[in-house]
Amino acid sequence: MKSVEIIMVPVKDRQKAKEFYLKLGFQVIVEAPGAHGDTWIQMGIPGSDTTISLAGFQGIIFETDNIEKEIKELNGKGIEVGKIDNTPWGRFAWLKDLDGNSLCLHER
Repeated sequence: MKSVEIIMVPVKDRQKAKEFYLKLGFQVIVEAPGAHGDTWIQMGIPGSDTTISLAGFQGIIFETDNIEKEIKELNGKGIEVGKIDNTPWGRFAWLKDLDGNSLCLHER
């Protein structure tokens, strides 16, 4: 894993949350129809590589250059990773930590 790319922040109302984060100094990076019918809103602080997504659930997305290699290494350590989802935004594979927190690998 190279870096924390996106921290998914659960919110009740994405548009109201967007307005709040804009007031904090964030800017909209992406606002587009999401895969599950919701709007994907990704925001960031100018000059920062890590962004947040105003989402329906919590998660942390990690950037990787080689998702297959990363999964193989994690499986070798006894960590189960879900199947790779190929999307127009890259390749994603989800896993859970010991407390059920959602983590995701992302290869562009």
